[in-house]
Amino acid sequence: MGLGLGLRAVKRRSPARACTAVAIAAALTLATACTAGGDNGGGSGSGSGNGNPTVGLLLPGGGASRFGQFDKPLIEKKLGELCPGCPRAFAATPDPAVQRQQLESMITRGVDVLIIAAVDPQLLRPSVAAAHRAGIPVVAYDRLAEGPISGYVTFDGAKVGKLQGEALLKAMGAKADGGQIVMMNGATTDPNADWFKRGALSVLAGKVKIGKSYDTVGWRPENAFADMRAAIAALGTDRIDGVLAANDSLAGAVISALNATRVRPLPPVTGQDADLAAVRRIVAGDQYMTVYKPYRSAADAAVEMAVALGRGKSVSSIATGTVDNATTKNIPTVLLPSVPVTVGDIKKTLVKDGVYTIGQICPPNLRSACAKAGLTP
Repeated sequence: MGLGLGLRAVKRRSPARACTAVAIAAALTLATACTAGGDNGGGSGSGSGNGNPTVGLLLPGGGASRFGQFDKPLIEKKLGELCPGCPRAFAATPDPAVQRQQLESMITRGVDVLIIAAVDPQLLRPSVAAAHRAGIPVVAYDRLAEGPISGYVTFDGAKVGKLQGEALLKAMGAKADGGQIVMMNGATTDPNADWFKRGALSVLAGKVKIGKSYDTVGWRPENAFADMRAAIAALGTDRIDGVLAANDSLAGAVISALNATRVRPLPPVTGQDADLAAVRRIVAGDQYMTVYKPYRSAADAAVEMAVALGRGKSVSSIATGTVDNATTKNIPTVLLPSVPVTVGDIKKTLVKDGVYTIGQICPPNLRSACAKAGLTP
């Protein structure tokens, strides 16, 4: 996909009409939605005339997902600080066809600028092109969208994969030399998934045997659970020395499958996103690590880009480099670093940054483990 070529071309600068009832309902809801946080509502593309562009936000998940818990509120907070009078439109779905309908509804509504974390960048490409024709700049968020986008904000996926691979080798100890692992990768429709995989393989290749490798359809935990059960059946309960799980949802499914088949001891399992459930699993000793991505930095950069573009300004001073996708070259890009988190790092990263409190991480059944990990008030 475009990301694979584009990210190799990073240039650094200095220091589908939906046909389901759900899609139709989502579009109708979006078209009549009030804006978030009590800001001016019902934007029709006229916001840029008074310096308050209507900002549309499309995410691949809401609610308990990482995007619902972290990205959306942080984006809304920054937008409130940077442009309190900016009208807003928001929609979230893990369904690529529904997201395309949501995007087309926002174009019809007349938003001035869009922030999009694409579920399926290839499927969304014609709609991104339609936004461009309508004069609506698009900031790709987290995932590199295809089509004529005007800005891109993400975390360095190669680095994420490397952090996971390095941590897994460390956790495997002596078995890091020739041991056998399972790779539970993300969805092929998400360009980041291949980015993570390549980063991990740059560390793991030649050091461990990859017994099984799966691309998890839709990033869905139930698919990862089934794939992990299949891997255990094929390789044996005592021949899996580690699991490279691309994110925390997949890690949780992997651990459930290991428990269901009574694999003991549990092999080390990686993750990503610092989900609360994953952090608790790390404290309990079921998951070895996660990758913490400071979402505030990403949200801030995306909003800064969106507001500048919505006001007709350049984003060159915001970007830290450029990237190419399949259709567009030299896209202004902000590429951010990530942080590996094992049990000994939780307090100095996630707690220190205010992501979670110790009370949230440590329910009664984990208090003993939390005390052992130094997670005390």
